[in-house]
Amino acid sequence: MRASFFYILYSFIAFTITYSISLLTKIQLVNYAIILSFLFQWILFIPAYLFQTEKFYDISGSINYIIIIAYIYYNSYLKFDFNLGNLILSILITIWAVRLGSFLFFRIKKDGEDKRFRSIKPSPTKFFMTWTLQGMWVSICSLCAITGMSSDKGIVINNLFYLGLIIFILGFYIEVIADYQKTKFRNDPKNKNSFVTSGLWAYSRHPNYLGEISLWIGISIISFSSLSNWQFITLISPVFTYILLVHISGITFLEVSGNKKWGHLKSYQEYIKKTPRLLF
Repeated sequence: MRASFFYILYSFIAFTITYSISLLTKIQLVNYAIILSFLFQWILFIPAYLFQTEKFYDISGSINYIIIIAYIYYNSYLKFDFNLGNLILSILITIWAVRLGSFLFFRIKKDGEDKRFRSIKPSPTKFFMTWTLQGMWVSICSLCAITGMSSDKGIVINNLFYLGLIIFILGFYIEVIADYQKTKFRNDPKNKNSFVTSGLWAYSRHPNYLGEISLWIGISIISFSSLSNWQFITLISPVFTYILLVHISGITFLEVSGNKKWGHLKSYQEYIKKTPRLLF
């Protein structure tokens, strides 16, 4: 009972923090987008809990991105007319969301389950919290983009825009190649119960996360020139992505799992010692 109370409390705090940041932008359209994002997650929680499944959890996050970006683009177009920067940024985020969402969906379909959810699904409040936290992830990560698109200037195309575009493309490329290399490695029967150390994985233990963090830095740089005053707080996006992937749900979980599987192997110990988690 006490645990359930805290899960609900954490969900409330997650929403409150996210919505409070959106209020600082002083853009009503951004506030509506954040509410829409959380409502989408809470609605999908219902069938997920009833059917005790996490199979559409990851792809729902990607769909959420597409929904709020489309919502912001459409409404900013109605208000300010056409803005090329808004269109380009919307396309970039949509391409990323479609690629990542489909990749994660087919991966879990093949694996059959996401082990992280084994102890989460039976608890309605804990499972609800995970769906709420995904709403927080989608909202905070996209805040700088949707704020920039909704500002009076829209996304400004200048030197910073092009710099951000280059960083986004580089990060996206790294993420796609890293996922491809690991998938190809896993699909080879000879590599069963082995860990990948080839390709980008020879230079980083988690190059896919390096790419993810990099592309959101690119999006923040693209959005920078469109922000003003308290709107700059939305640049927390890549910082939040870094903290989430490195210290909460990503690398921490994977490295604990990796140590259980291969921690006794000298080759794995040497790989961990010589290869940085991300880049340094």
